[in-house]
Amino acid sequence: MKKPTILTIALFVLLQACQSQGHHLAVGDSLPPFALQSQDGKLFNTADYLGKNILVIYFYPKDESAVCTKEACAFRDGYSAFTKAGAIVAGINDAAVETHQKFAQNHQLPFFVLSDPGNKVMRLFGVRKKLVFTGRETFVIGLNGKVLYAYNSFLEGKAHADKTLEFINTLKKQP
Repeated sequence: MKKPTILTIALFVLLQACQSQGHHLAVGDSLPPFALQSQDGKLFNTADYLGKNILVIYFYPKDESAVCTKEACAFRDGYSAFTKAGAIVAGINDAAVETHQKFAQNHQLPFFVLSDPGNKVMRLFGVRKKLVFTGRETFVIGLNGKVLYAYNSFLEGKAHADKTLEFINTLKKQP
């Protein structure tokens, strides 16, 4: 019997890691309920917002990195338009509350920045890692708790806010 090569083993491990991420949320799926601490140490619970607000939930790899900062600032710059449309914005990654607090203060982020230790919520959403980095994906959750829109682009952080707001604005035009 032939011995497995290092490349074969690496591919097997990579496939196992991707498969263990769980079901990837898609349009029409229900929001998995969760509660996480925000940058101010308060508990953000999705149950408090369902039926009252559209939820914009975005996952990003790292506070203060170039693309993540552009993304957060784009959500900040569009924040009043999001709130006028009835949306609540929450950015999520696995950094500590204190790290998020500094990030939010440095960039005057008016929205929730949530700490997801161990990426448990990220896995609930099925967000896939990109090599060694956490994924970058945005989800819009409707008043009924269903995913209305999902956007995935690892290198185009600003586009997450732009395209998400564009989508939310189409909701206002629907009967």
